[in-house]
Amino acid sequence: METQRRILVTGGTGYVGGRLIPLLAERGENLRLMARRPAYLRSRVGDEIEIVEADVNDRDSLNVALRDVDTAYYLIHSMGSGSDFEQQDREAARNFAMAARQNGVRRIIYLGGLGNESENLSKHLRSRQEVGEVLKESGAEVVEFRASIIIGSGSLSFELIRSLVQKLPIMICPRWVGTKAQPIAIEDVLSYLVSALDLDSKGSRVYEIGGPDQVSYGEIMQEYARQRQLKRLMIPVPFLSPRLSSLWLGLVTPVYAQIGRKLIDSLRNPTLVTNESAQQDFDLFPMGLSDAIRRALVKEDQQFAQTRWQDAVSSSRKPERYGGERFGNRLVDSRSTCVNTPPDKAFAPIQRIGGKSGWYYATFLWKIRGFLDLLVGGVGLRRGRRHPVELVIGDTVDCWRVEAIDPQRRLRLFAEMRLPGRAWLEFEVSEHGKGSKITQTAIYDPVGLFGLLYWFGVYPLHQLVFAGMLRNVAEAAEDGRFDHTSKNDKSHSSRSSTAQNPKVQV
Repeated sequence: METQRRILVTGGTGYVGGRLIPLLAERGENLRLMARRPAYLRSRVGDEIEIVEADVNDRDSLNVALRDVDTAYYLIHSMGSGSDFEQQDREAARNFAMAARQNGVRRIIYLGGLGNESENLSKHLRSRQEVGEVLKESGAEVVEFRASIIIGSGSLSFELIRSLVQKLPIMICPRWVGTKAQPIAIEDVLSYLVSALDLDSKGSRVYEIGGPDQVSYGEIMQEYARQRQLKRLMIPVPFLSPRLSSLWLGLVTPVYAQIGRKLIDSLRNPTLVTNESAQQDFDLFPMGLSDAIRRALVKEDQQFAQTRWQDAVSSSRKPERYGGERFGNRLVDSRSTCVNTPPDKAFAPIQRIGGKSGWYYATFLWKIRGFLDLLVGGVGLRRGRRHPVELVIGDTVDCWRVEAIDPQRRLRLFAEMRLPGRAWLEFEVSEHGKGSKITQTAIYDPVGLFGLLYWFGVYPLHQLVFAGMLRNVAEAAEDGRFDHTSKNDKSHSSRSSTAQNPKVQV
C-alpha cells in the first residue's frame, strides 16, 4: 500500500499560511506544521495535525521538520525585522534549501512578489524574488507564485487601503498611489497554492498570478470608497519621502513605521502580470477587483477576519539580542482587588481588553505611548485585536501578544513595543469567598542602567494607569456589562469550527 505523502507548511501563524492549513486538512492531506512557537499554532488547529518546533535559523531543527516530507510550502519572510531583512531572508532560505536537499524533498511551493526584474526593484521585492532562486539550490522542484496586492479581510494591503479611505475624507496622495498593480483575491491565491500540489513534475517554474484588472492604488481606494458609499477627495503630493509616508501611514493605518518604510518603497514598482503561463497550467479564473473587495467587506462587517497579517509572528519586530546581558533584576508591580461576582464574570472584561474595548483607563496616555513607539520603529497600537472577545495564544492585542491564556482564570501578555528590556502584563482571577479576587501584575526585566532609568521614570505613570485599569476592570465585572454576549461576539464560535469547515473566509 502506497504511503500518503507528507506535506510541510511553514508560516502557519501568518495571513496566508493560516488560511491554507484548513484547506489542506479538508483535502485529507498528511500535514506537518513547522513553528518557532508551537503553542501559537496548537490553539488554532486540530489536535490531529502534527506540529514540530523548528526555526529557519537552526539547521538541526529544520532536518527534523523536513524528515520524510514530500512537498513543503515556504511562506516565510522577515519584513517585520530590522534593516538587515534581506540578509535574514537569504540565510533562512539557504538553510531551508540545504535541509530540503538532505531530506530529499521533492517539491517546494513558494509565494513571492511580482515585479519586473529588469527594473530597479525595491529591497523587499528583490528579496522575495531572490528567495525563490535560493530555494532552487535544494535540488527540489520549486513552484514559485509571484503575486501583486492580495485583497482579503485582514491582509496588509487591504487594511492599508481600508484605513486610509475610512479615516480620511481628504487624502494627500504621494506618487506611489498612481503605481499600477494587478490585485488578486486571497481566495484565488489559496486556490493556486492548493492546486500546485497536483501539478505534473516538469522542473522548477515561476507563475505570475493576478486578477483580470490592472489598476493603480488610487483606483483601488476609489472602488473601496464606492462600495462603502463614501465620497473622498484625493490630492496628489509627489514630494512625500518614504520615511514621511511611513510615519503618516502609522498615524492613520495599522501599518507601523518599520514595515511602512519597506512597504512604501515597494509600492513604487509596478506589479503586473507579464507571463500568462498560469492561465495555461491552471484551470482557475481569478475574480475581478470589485468582487474581491465585496467579498472582503463581508468579513470586515463581522468585525474579525479568519487570519490577519498583524497576528503573524513575523509582523513583530525581531526580538532584541542584548549582547550577553542577563535579566537578573526583575521588577514586579502587583496589585489586587476583590469583586462580588463569580470568576467567569470577573474575567469577562479582562478577556476583552485592548482593541476597541481599550485599556479601561487613561486611553489618551496609551495612545501617546503607542505614537512614541511608532516614531522609533515600534508596532504602536495599530494592530488591534483579531476578535473582540476570543483570545488564543499568539494573538496580538495592540502592542502586546498573548503568551498564555487560561479561560476564566489567567491572561499573560508579552510587550512588543520598543523597550530597554522585556515586559509582561498578567491578570489572574481566583475564587474569593462568595466572589472573586482579580490580581494584576506588571513584570519588567530591565537591561542595564537605561532599563532601570526607564522603569523608575515611568513608575509614577504606571501607578496611576495600572491602578485605574484594575479599578475599572473590577467595576465592569460587578456592573455586569458583559453578561450578555452580543450578536457580533457570538460569531467567535465559527473560529473553533474552522478545522471542520475550512471554507475560505475573506
